[in-house]
Amino acid sequence: MKNNIKNNNTTLAIKYMLLSSFLFAFTGGFAKELSAYMSSVEVVFFRNISGVIIILYAIYKKPLQQTGGKFLLLFMRGLIGFAALLMYFYNIAHIPLAEALTFNKISPIFTALFSYLLLKEQLSKLAWSGVFVGFIGVLFITGFDIANLSKTDWLGIFSGIGAGLAYTSIRELRKYYDNRAIVLSFMLVGSIGPIILMIVGSFINIPSLDWIISPFIIPQNIAWVYIIGLGGFATLSQIYMTKAYSLAAGGIVGTISYSNIAFAIIVGSILGDSFPSLYVIFGIILIVLSGILVTYNKS
Repeated sequence: MKNNIKNNNTTLAIKYMLLSSFLFAFTGGFAKELSAYMSSVEVVFFRNISGVIIILYAIYKKPLQQTGGKFLLLFMRGLIGFAALLMYFYNIAHIPLAEALTFNKISPIFTALFSYLLLKEQLSKLAWSGVFVGFIGVLFITGFDIANLSKTDWLGIFSGIGAGLAYTSIRELRKYYDNRAIVLSFMLVGSIGPIILMIVGSFINIPSLDWIISPFIIPQNIAWVYIIGLGGFATLSQIYMTKAYSLAAGGIVGTISYSNIAFAIIVGSILGDSFPSLYVIFGIILIVLSGILVTYNKS
């Protein structure tokens, strides 16, 4: 009986994760379309402000239950996550959707490394193999030309590093804060930060820093449809991902989550992205394999 329940939960978790991955790919698609009407900094603002409203409503319905005491770490998690998101959304606007998402998916590699270095967690030989395979995958995606990496290559790599560091901090923060407070810290910084950066962008124009400093542009017509789609799909994706992780082992769900790269290739192709080269496809496969190895180690 217990095995049947477990199997049913696992099956349902896989379905939820597939749906979450599908919705996540469309979130990237809306962000890409919206980038034609405003800067990626402003896209990040609209992505986060909708999340703030939803989280605050959830806290209103059920107050936070936590001990607190690590405010600086909580703030740093929000700041690092915000910086990673700025880089990720800039890449979405400037390179194929699948490549931008794949760069972001190298975060488990750095989560494993930071957990080893900062939290003193031991890594198995399987996990170390995953880290090595992941770095080889990055080399394939960047064309093995480390000396001449493009701006989007660097931003992609650092977005993965930032996301990995942010995820590592969550492992410590969960001891002190309600999960909703951790998410809210990220969403609040990700809403207030863009406002400051857009005010600065109204007075300063530095082309090389356009991923972080850009002026505010009032959304017009179809842009509002994309904004609603961005917030709605992102929220639904988060809900189904949370349900998936609550029903089955992290290794299984984490593996299925890589299906969003396949969905991103499809959505990107619909939006006009060129199909990935063989080098990039092989790099994607290696990064997926890397994430699976590291995820199973964590499980």
